[in-house]
Amino acid sequence: MPRAAVGVVVALLWCAALIGGGAGAGQDLAADTAALLAFRDAVGPRLPWASSSSSPCGWRGVRCEAGGGRVVALQLPGAKLVGRVPTGTVGNLTALRTLSLRSNALSGGIPADIGNCGELRALYLQGNQLAGEVPEGFFSLLLLQRLDLSRNRITGSISPEFNKLRRLATLYLENNGLNGTLPADLDLPKLQLFNVSNNDQLTGAVPASLAGKPASAFSGTGLCGGPLSPCTNTSPPSPSPSPSPPIPPPPAASQDSKSSKLSGGAIAGIAVGAAAALLVALAVIVLLCFKRGRRKEGRPADVDEDASPVSVTVARTDKVEVKRSRSRPSQQTTTASGAKKLVFVGGEPDVPYDLDTLLHASAEVLGKGWLGTTYRATLEGGAAVVAVKRLREAPIAEREFRDSVAELAALRHENLAPLRAYFYSRDEKLLVSDFVGAGALSSLLHGGGGAVRRARLGFTSRARIALAAARGVAFIHGAGSSHGNIKSSNIVVNRTHDGAYVTDHGLAQLLGAAVPLKRVTGYRAPEVSDLRRASREADVYSFGVVLLEMLTGRPPANAVPGFDGVDLPQWVRAVVQEEWTAEVFDASIADEAHAEEEMMRLLKLAVECTEQRPERRPTMAEVAARIEHIVDTVIRNADVDDFDSVSQ
Repeated sequence: MPRAAVGVVVALLWCAALIGGGAGAGQDLAADTAALLAFRDAVGPRLPWASSSSSPCGWRGVRCEAGGGRVVALQLPGAKLVGRVPTGTVGNLTALRTLSLRSNALSGGIPADIGNCGELRALYLQGNQLAGEVPEGFFSLLLLQRLDLSRNRITGSISPEFNKLRRLATLYLENNGLNGTLPADLDLPKLQLFNVSNNDQLTGAVPASLAGKPASAFSGTGLCGGPLSPCTNTSPPSPSPSPSPPIPPPPAASQDSKSSKLSGGAIAGIAVGAAAALLVALAVIVLLCFKRGRRKEGRPADVDEDASPVSVTVARTDKVEVKRSRSRPSQQTTTASGAKKLVFVGGEPDVPYDLDTLLHASAEVLGKGWLGTTYRATLEGGAAVVAVKRLREAPIAEREFRDSVAELAALRHENLAPLRAYFYSRDEKLLVSDFVGAGALSSLLHGGGGAVRRARLGFTSRARIALAAARGVAFIHGAGSSHGNIKSSNIVVNRTHDGAYVTDHGLAQLLGAAVPLKRVTGYRAPEVSDLRRASREADVYSFGVVLLEMLTGRPPANAVPGFDGVDLPQWVRAVVQEEWTAEVFDASIADEAHAEEEMMRLLKLAVECTEQRPERRPTMAEVAARIEHIVDTVIRNADVDDFDSVSQ
């Protein structure tokens, strides 16, 4: 509908509301209905809102005050809204408290009359194509607490007028086209969550009030100071002062001064110390050269020290080039006993293969993590497909490695990827497992991982995947062990997207000493200071973060390349605390009405798992049991809905 026609419709509907809508609340609700219908005609023709309805309170995404009063919430995430939101639509919903139009294709600017919504507490417009500057009337929303304008095309500077929004607790402006500097006097006393990353035209110093925010909140900008590197002084030099007389030479020192010259004893001491330091340095250099020569004597002369120690054919994810790395046959294929072999655990494979066959198999990189790199290797003739984990370099004795692998291989469960073989040498350590599933959960949620693209996972699929993973982790705990590295990239989803396998269990304890904690902070429990001593309670915390990731569709910090990530437990608690719980859920599952209650129950469970105090977290056995009940209920509700739709 043309914009002029929309304006006429709005005017007519408003007149009808004022003339025939009655007095008081009924008149106001009629005006809200008129504004909503104009909004639908402008950007949401697919919305199932009946124009003949006497009240909008039962419409999809619309919530009214108790008793059929004014419209207080309009929540349409991922509703395929397209186009420009005209004035006289959402701006006329003056009792609105929550407005969520995230993950649509809205364009144009933020409606100029948004300031009319004086009761607004939460505004979520992220993931659209909104452009232009923040309108001036926006800063009259004095009750606003949550604001997310990220992933749009907003331009202009960040106005000092934001200081008027004294109740603002969340301010997300990342991935826009903002420029200029941050206001030096920015003062938002209740601000908890803040992000302006990936606005490359933002420059200048981080205000003192934001200096305590994480560096990731400012990445991809030209900002400095605060959690970032110090600012260099770019101010222009001050005017040169008038010439001053030359500085007179210092007065001559008196002959009896003890500080004007070094004594003979001091000079001798300095000389002796310098000579001793030189001798020590020479001794260190000679020792290092001797050790380096000893190492080279044990190597074949034709081995390149920089060559990769694994000779596998690795297909790049863009499938443009195949690269063969060079091998170290004298080292990589020889165990401590001198035998060239791959050690199988739990019996020989159905289709026999040896180390040479494995190392020369065609392989694709599935992922790289802080424990190592994982390949999918297809053996000659396509006889078998296995997953090969090339572990990061770490000083591990062969006996310790062998015993640890034997313990891991002994854990057999339908939701654990079975470990089949290992190879150990001083410079190379490999683990071979069955290749299972269609892709890692992280890739299905966020994209990436070679050919794996972001999948359309409904809530039922997500709940079933969570149940399978919970059962796998609960089995590990029941065996007296802990996983130590639970994250979405270590949960492999099956091809039908209704089950999963847990991978990499126990490897963190084996290699964790060499890994900086900052690299795994997104899933790490707050009490963990040594990855080798991760507890079952810490596993529960990490699993809770995975549940939050599945429900929100957002990756945690330091989890997925190309995504900023957030502290998921903190973010979810901040949103739920203000009772904007619906904004937590991923837009692709937010409209599944039959599963709304179960989503809330799974969210509650995830929050319990991520309690700060370990003793307050449930056990994994309890977590699995509760998720099983959620899955049963949501499947039963889905079956009822299907039956009702067929009956009608």
